[in-house]
Amino acid sequence: MAKIKMTTPIVEMQGDEMTRYIWDWIKEILINPYVDLRTDFYDLGLGERDKTDDQVTVESANAIKKYGVGVKCATITPNAGRMTEYNLKQMWKSPNGTIRAILDGTVFRAPILVEGIIPYIPTWTAPITIARHAYGDIYKNVESKVAKGGSAKLVIDDENGKREIEIFDYAKSGGIAMGMHNTDESITSFARACLNYGLDTKQDVWFSTKDTISKIYDHTFKDIFEEIFNAEYKERYEAAGIEYFYTLIDDAVARVIRSNGGFIWACKNYDGDVMSDMVATAYGSLAMMTSVLVSPEGHVEYEAAHGTVTRHYYKYLKGEDTSTNPIATIFAWTGAFRKRGQMDSNIELVAYADAVERASIKAIENGYMTGDLAMIFKKEGTNVVKCNTRDFLIKIAEYIEL
Repeated sequence: MAKIKMTTPIVEMQGDEMTRYIWDWIKEILINPYVDLRTDFYDLGLGERDKTDDQVTVESANAIKKYGVGVKCATITPNAGRMTEYNLKQMWKSPNGTIRAILDGTVFRAPILVEGIIPYIPTWTAPITIARHAYGDIYKNVESKVAKGGSAKLVIDDENGKREIEIFDYAKSGGIAMGMHNTDESITSFARACLNYGLDTKQDVWFSTKDTISKIYDHTFKDIFEEIFNAEYKERYEAAGIEYFYTLIDDAVARVIRSNGGFIWACKNYDGDVMSDMVATAYGSLAMMTSVLVSPEGHVEYEAAHGTVTRHYYKYLKGEDTSTNPIATIFAWTGAFRKRGQMDSNIELVAYADAVERASIKAIENGYMTGDLAMIFKKEGTNVVKCNTRDFLIKIAEYIEL
């Protein structure tokens, strides 16, 4: 068959370690035989980020603004150990955080449901979508160590004048200090993105923070959500038969565990980072989670929600067989192809994306899967075949029907 043509490129961002290899295998086995691939390519491997002083990350984010759609591989966010391992110039910030800050969007993460993989919480019969604010907070923080005898102050200089607020007096002991920020504009975009997504998918929207403790920072999130909902969405939500409500994050956790799923849980940036991993694991695997960043302008970036699978990477380098789950990375590519096809009115590209996702799920439901799923898969009458990553991708290709 003739390959499917693309009229506009997708921004392609390759990453690190095991997922870097999986990225190439997906292109080799599932994409290149079917699609005449056009991408604007950026290498976000840690070495290249260090070489370019992280400008390659900034360039990739701006490319998404240009072309509208991007797909990103998992990347390393370096710690002290990585500084030595990779001989880095500095401890570069999270590339995801950099891209999200530039696009100022909201990340929507939802589990991929497969027959035979039963959630660890059996009442979760429908997917829970995490809506994660993607700007500011700890991902754009400034921080410093403070010596004994020092002090830390928050200085505000605005139209109301200049004022200092003492954070802490380190008279008895040295320590650490951190400053975070957010903007009313970004929080407003976040609120509208979540509330629009609720209307689009006909799902309730839950929003949670800790405003009883953070009476200005978190309370501002709560107030902006409530103001926008009441002014712009309340009547539409009532007409759609869905609801929006706010609760403290500790109460939200208890409600989520007791729920049946089927709603959108909106969280601040770090809360969404943690809770999406919890939700993904409870549904079966971190590698079975879709993730898409949506900017206020409609630019989108698809990515796998998990990390670079370091342990498998070092096994692979030793020549050992690895069985790393590629599903989330596959669905990042298919999500990008589907969106590109929709934007370009390319029906064939949309159909291809749908076919690859169906094939991926069908392969698992027929008993072919990677090791993480083989341990939890239970479907009567189905024999489980644990595959290494390449063999699993080849098996998925056998199920593709265009």
